[in-house]
Amino acid sequence: MDAPPVRKIIHVDMDAFFASVEQRDDPTLRGKPVAVGYPAARGVVAAASYEARSFGVRSALPSVTALRRCPDLIVVKPRFDVYKAVSRQIHAIFSEFTPLIQPLSLDEAYLDVTENLQGIPTAWATAKAIRARIMEETGLTASAGISYNKFLAKLASDHRKPNGQFAVTPEMGADWVETLPVSRFHGVGPVTARKMQALGIQTGADLRARPIEFLRQHFGSSAEWYHAIARAEDHRPVNSNRERKSSGSETTFDRDLTDPAEIEAGVQRMAEDVWNWCEKNQAFGRTATVKVTWADFQKSTRSRSFPTLIDSHARLREASLMLIRSVFPPPKGIRLVGVTVSNFDTPVELPLFD
Repeated sequence: MDAPPVRKIIHVDMDAFFASVEQRDDPTLRGKPVAVGYPAARGVVAAASYEARSFGVRSALPSVTALRRCPDLIVVKPRFDVYKAVSRQIHAIFSEFTPLIQPLSLDEAYLDVTENLQGIPTAWATAKAIRARIMEETGLTASAGISYNKFLAKLASDHRKPNGQFAVTPEMGADWVETLPVSRFHGVGPVTARKMQALGIQTGADLRARPIEFLRQHFGSSAEWYHAIARAEDHRPVNSNRERKSSGSETTFDRDLTDPAEIEAGVQRMAEDVWNWCEKNQAFGRTATVKVTWADFQKSTRSRSFPTLIDSHARLREASLMLIRSVFPPPKGIRLVGVTVSNFDTPVELPLFD
């Protein structure tokens, strides 16, 4: 039997998307350090231009910290309706080249171009054509990673940012992964990276040298994934069917809260937001989760699954209050609370632009 063709996967990632849209639409912002977010004391940065990033300003950074690092930072309020409209344009361009598109967010997606609709012979040329169309249509730059699997394509898209592209071929994949720090690997978050480093795993080569039994002992169910990616292996297809696993809402308080009544009021507001989504989409789950971010930015979660669906606002509110009360009295101030519903009874298609 003939071997299956080598897949051609492109990961397209817009460059500093929100901030770039703001600089495009307001010429006075071009070449200046720009952050999209809110300058209030409790605000956080949603996105930063490359000029701002040179000062250490990053997404999720508190606005007060960002302004301390870059006193000349220009903070612009987000315009999500505009970002969604631009994202629609970008995804329409993707569909000119392939029907196999897996959006990850408004500004990035995987594309399987093994058989592209334009008849372009190589994935490299296809990525160049896509990036050129994005620039022509939106005036924005995008970077692309090209490889034979999703893991490598996503790694590669960071390699020539901004406004560049990089390819990882089957001949170079395994050797290239061995040279990279594990902190760059998709699926290895900051906590796991620190754990790996404490175990002497600094690079892909270090990870590959550890036997699967060692990885299972220290990383449990994630061991197989880490074992595979250390060898540049990833067999996940580009999945254009986007199934929603959960729906949640969260809020950051104006000040750290310790009063149970105030905390419960915030949880009830988030439960109402989530219920409104569930009712609108007729999507009901069996699991409720409450997330807490403490004043020192440590996080806690409490979850409970029920034998029947959470099919009313009252049930979701009661479940959420029961979960938040499990951390009372709070040992320290609470900065943020969130409520999530998951374990849906039927598949829920995830709209990218809701």
